Amino acid sequence: MSFPDTESLENHIMRNLALLPKAHLHLHLEAGMSTDLLVELAKKYKREVPVISGFGNFAAFSDTYVAATDVLRDRADWELLAEDICRSHVDDGAVYLEPAFWAGNYRHIFDSDDQCWDLVFEVFDNAASSSGLELKFMVPVDRVKDNPDEAMALARFAIRNRDRVASFGLHNDEVGHPPGDFVDAFRHAVDGGLLSTPHAGELESGQYVVDSLDLLDADRIGHGVRSVELPALLERLASEHICLDVCPTSNIMLGVYPDIDSHPLPQILEAGISCSINADDPILFGSTLLGEYEVCRSGFGFDDDRIAGIARTSIEFSSASDETKLAAFAGIDDWLGSNGN
Repeated sequence: MSFPDTESLENHIMRNLALLPKAHLHLHLEAGMSTDLLVELAKKYKREVPVISGFGNFAAFSDTYVAATDVLRDRADWELLAEDICRSHVDDGAVYLEPAFWAGNYRHIFDSDDQCWDLVFEVFDNAASSSGLELKFMVPVDRVKDNPDEAMALARFAIRNRDRVASFGLHNDEVGHPPGDFVDAFRHAVDGGLLSTPHAGELESGQYVVDSLDLLDADRIGHGVRSVELPALLERLASEHICLDVCPTSNIMLGVYPDIDSHPLPQILEAGISCSINADDPILFGSTLLGEYEVCRSGFGFDDDRIAGIARTSIEFSSASDETKLAAFAGIDDWLGSNGN
């Protein structure tokens, strides 16, 4: 009987990815609920649990998202959601979370968007504090439903709440809704000290990424994977140190790419571009933050050095406190130096 040498064993350590400190920068808040919570709340309101599977198009996905989030109605529901999300992220090894939330989905329940946000701020402040997770929000513009005046109102709201809000985003279907529609709101948000974090280069070409850089002064790009279609853009993203908040499972579920082998994340990383890894809409795509890191290992074949580098990028581009960042960087180094436990 022969045994592998010590060096071979060290090269095949399977470190526990849940112990790797990481930040989650691309999560739509309500879609972070667990399946168990969705079932519990659906029973409470005597609703059928939405069928969650592959989506033929973005519209089908959007309809399912609305159905899944219709179970959030009273304070107790939101408290359960906050506890559920914060607990699951700590279990996944997250030290910082930056969820996006658009209050417009709840105008049939709350008297105003501010009233909705007040509740969301309160319950997530409590849950994050109890779990030891650092959390700030992204306030997004809905590029389909919001007009420029409404976008400006969102920018002003986000600036007023800088203690709880880190970034200003741009969400929903890219097709037919270019970044240039909301230039003034983004300029106001950036001038007010917020990070610019629009979605681009997912359902539309890399040109939307170019426009987001030129017009919206983007610091991070949600998705951005179709930047790979424009070599000059890849060079620009690398040289300007722009982070792509990539969501591999989401890209496959929404048909951007047919399978993991076709996904360009390895090529993007090889081009020297900073990328974080994220789950986007976990309840709809059947993944989690930890699950996406597992995809990096089992799907892309990344070794632990590269995976640790991705985690480090997520921390670097987050709005976490200096204390949280320093502890996370040290934790990443410790993780790489561990024997897998």
